[in-house]
Amino acid sequence: MIRFKTDTTLQVFDFTAAKNALAEIKQDPMAGWLTVPIDQEELGRLKLAAQKIQGDSEYLICVGIGGSYLGHKAVIDALGNKSRTKVLYAGNSLSSQALDEVFAEVGTSDFSVNVISKSGTTTEPAVAFRLLKAGLKNKYGVNWASRVYVTTDANKGALHDEAIKNKYQMFTIPDNIGGRYSVLTSVGLLPMAVADLDINSMLDAARKAAVGINSDFNLAMSPANVEPTSIVLREAVRYATIRQMLYSKQGKETEVLATFEPRFATFQEWWKQLFGESEGKQDQGIFPASVVYTTDLHSMGQYMQQGRRNLFETVVKFTTPNDRAIVVPEDVENLDGLNYLAGQNLDYINTKACEATIHAHRLGGIPVLEIEVSDFSEAAVGEMIYFFELACALSAKISGVNPFDQPGVEAYKTDMFKLLGKPGF
Repeated sequence: MIRFKTDTTLQVFDFTAAKNALAEIKQDPMAGWLTVPIDQEELGRLKLAAQKIQGDSEYLICVGIGGSYLGHKAVIDALGNKSRTKVLYAGNSLSSQALDEVFAEVGTSDFSVNVISKSGTTTEPAVAFRLLKAGLKNKYGVNWASRVYVTTDANKGALHDEAIKNKYQMFTIPDNIGGRYSVLTSVGLLPMAVADLDINSMLDAARKAAVGINSDFNLAMSPANVEPTSIVLREAVRYATIRQMLYSKQGKETEVLATFEPRFATFQEWWKQLFGESEGKQDQGIFPASVVYTTDLHSMGQYMQQGRRNLFETVVKFTTPNDRAIVVPEDVENLDGLNYLAGQNLDYINTKACEATIHAHRLGGIPVLEIEVSDFSEAAVGEMIYFFELACALSAKISGVNPFDQPGVEAYKTDMFKLLGKPGF
């Protein structure tokens, strides 16, 4: 269960803007993710495809960039790949070395490819797919196309047309859901199913969270007697409202998302895309950054403690201890002076480091927000995805920008195409 916490100096705020923002989001044609939709027939085909991939492939190579890969990679990295089939990633850069490393890892093993692209013409994934097709044809001959799975537009686009021509198995990117909000669609569900994650639990938890958007708004904001289905709405509204207050009223222009769990790092990358692409427009927006503690306390710690005070910090905490936690043993000589920790497990020590960091940073003048997540289960992650998507859309709407477009992303492409000599540029 998601819980949002902050210090007493940030407890008083007005929810009017958030209430208006939610009403606008409900009417937005790109807010299809709000109800966590998934076609049951497609979900059934998707699960069968995942089983086939697990049966005939040691590797699934996911080809995509931005929202087409970050979300499901974040979840798989956080929860761990539980399948014999390892999920690899290509097409998220133009680095020859990065793609060569994928080919080198696969080697002579059996593999399949999942291409995720709305259009099929985005340069990075399109180039990678062309190279992977050559590898498939060389290894599997006339049967190569049976190992290609595409997630794309239902009716149009270069990848859609190629899928029809070559009879690839095809899954749908909904028209009313943008890439960075698409983790809980076929975009993310197929790779996560191949990794043997419980996608049903993830979807169920997100759907339970989504029920809250139709509850009474004032009840959802009440600190007590909150309906269970309204809790995620309440916490998302509080988070969105406070971050916008810190930005507009206190000049806090950077948000640092912090974690004390390294396996949450890729999730932070998805969070940065989600908030950066949704809010960074019209010469405004909170800049999203991230740190992994305690590691980064030995690099970024100095800046966080005594650098410019134009930032605030959001710490994501996982409250259920690791049941396999390592216990610190006693040492007779105690040369390292650590016997005072003997018998304690690392989770306990990590928790105390988190508490100390939050206290020190607040004393150092940084507003610190806390998001408590119950554990690293599929259900908890599904709820967390929905929480951040809702909070992000609310925050962007409160600031007066469209959370669902990204016009600035195209700017570099025009110059790149000119330099590469693409016809028409």
